[in-house]
Amino acid sequence: MPTPSIDDLMRTAPVIPVIVIEDIAHAVPLAEALVAGGLPVLEVTLRTPAALPAIAAMKQVAGAIVGAGTVTNPDELDAALEAGSEFIVSPGLTEPLGKAAIASGVPFLPGIANAGDIMRGMDMGLNRFKFFPAMASGGLPALKALAGPFGNVRFCPTGGIGPDNAAEWLAFDAVLCVGGSWVAPKGTPDGPAITTMAKAAARLRRT
Repeated sequence: MPTPSIDDLMRTAPVIPVIVIEDIAHAVPLAEALVAGGLPVLEVTLRTPAALPAIAAMKQVAGAIVGAGTVTNPDELDAALEAGSEFIVSPGLTEPLGKAAIASGVPFLPGIANAGDIMRGMDMGLNRFKFFPAMASGGLPALKALAGPFGNVRFCPTGGIGPDNAAEWLAFDAVLCVGGSWVAPKGTPDGPAITTMAKAAARLRRT
């Protein structure tokens, strides 16, 4: 079976949970609850010591597609891939990280916040980006303005997006999915509650 592209992953579900794992014991129950709710693409941010072992553990959950977020340099990329990450998300885009990610063949979603970032990515052959931080960077009006000159580029806005505004973002043609932490709150996972939130998020299909 061929490796899915970043476009494939962005089209799998309307919301990619942005996950911070502080206790490895929470990893598998959280992944199980999110997958049961219809959100199989899981971004585990490299913000805690538990993140890399959590990625390895969550990959064992049937149906889960687990990647690493907050990857900022080639060393973190290597560590994430060694842990079994199936895709990589970065808050920004540098040439060393971009080249290393492309060379690895892993599906890669780098962060952008302006036209220069997009053009730098396109020079590397990339056309799928994380718009981050979405609300702090001007919100949906800013993304609509940015997307105008780049007709073949598609986005996953992340940062300040929640159940109250996700549908508005998803209604914009250039948005394939959104990233959000509201479906995976920190702390001990409440499985049924998380599954309920995930089911609601999974219904936020693009119009």
